[in-house]
Amino acid sequence: MAAKTLASCIFCKIIKGEIPSFKLVETEKVFSFLDIGPLSRGHALIIPKYHAEKLHELPDDYFPDVLPTAKKIALALGAENYNLLQNNGRIAHQEVDHVHFHVIPKPAASDSEGLVIGWPTQKPSMDDLKALHDELVKKL
Repeated sequence: MAAKTLASCIFCKIIKGEIPSFKLVETEKVFSFLDIGPLSRGHALIIPKYHAEKLHELPDDYFPDVLPTAKKIALALGAENYNLLQNNGRIAHQEVDHVHFHVIPKPAASDSEGLVIGWPTQKPSMDDLKALHDELVKKL
């Protein structure tokens, strides 16, 4: 499938070289570069060379390059601890309307550098989980 780009998208402009970036790894399907507003030293972005706003809109043939690229970046950084993050939609903290993946090193246990996450778990009943499971399995 040919790459689809959007003229007004900042990430599409970076892919095309219209906006400079600190490129790290580039393949036929993805482009990665250092984030200019990093949460920690080495915070990088991996963007598919196909303009899709959300993960479920991205053609499957772009996915095989994402994780190997993330792994290469994490290894190059020597990051023992890091987050691989992907957000979909404004309320899920997506700031740029182009699918992208963050590699965010977490160099220390403190909250001062790297990704800070709250994890407000819920307590569903086993019956509710079973009902959801049954619903999802039918759709998968």
